[in-house]
Amino acid sequence: MDWTGKQMMAVALARQIEDHKTYIIGTGLPLVGAVLAKHTHAPGARLVFESGIMEGNPQELPYSVADLRINHQASALWPQYRYFGFLSLHGASGRIAAGFLGGAQIDPYGNLNSTCIGDYARPDSRFSGSGGANGIATFCDTVITMKHEVRRFTGKVDYITSPGWIDGPGGREKAGLDPARGPRAVITELGVMRFGETDKRMYLAEYFPGLTPEYIQSRTGFPLDVSGAVESEAPRPEILDILLRKVDPKRNVV
Repeated sequence: MDWTGKQMMAVALARQIEDHKTYIIGTGLPLVGAVLAKHTHAPGARLVFESGIMEGNPQELPYSVADLRINHQASALWPQYRYFGFLSLHGASGRIAAGFLGGAQIDPYGNLNSTCIGDYARPDSRFSGSGGANGIATFCDTVITMKHEVRRFTGKVDYITSPGWIDGPGGREKAGLDPARGPRAVITELGVMRFGETDKRMYLAEYFPGLTPEYIQSRTGFPLDVSGAVESEAPRPEILDILLRKVDPKRNVV
């Protein structure tokens, strides 16, 4: 293989982005995938950042959502309260195609934990918490990036920081959330998971070249339907060239 797991993740993330649609982007691999999409098949994609920068068109990879390189050709530099209003208004109306999230744990229904491991009052580990993730998961469809490990893909998260499909069909509606919004894909260094239309449970949609569905199941802490999984298309050389020479030439992420 002429690419790494992280590089394949970046390509898979870029494939989730469609031209002329709006996405809420964070740091790390989602930002790499978004910039790759802008440089390839989706130059008109509109990127929104939690720092209040709207429709930035970075020519180099920013280090964070506050990096001034995101400002390039941006249509607005809003105070953060304007961003939250935009999120609630346009997320609820479906005009945001997806937000990109991550976490320390995920369960079969796409609920994310980025708050603590163990009991909330006396945790073994405590993390930074939600930030803007809960708002994104509440109002928008989401694409989730994770490291694929048994301890992260768990049957039950220790704390729901960002809601997925809660406990399956009707779960979001019972919780007072929009049942039409929810997690759409989980992308790891091993493949792409999606969620069933009827049972809302995670299944393996694609495994990256060189791997097997059985190996991915062995790295997952709950039963994963792998029966319909297909091998992902390997990244074309010209796409990898753009990723490594233009998007992230210093290999800060990939």
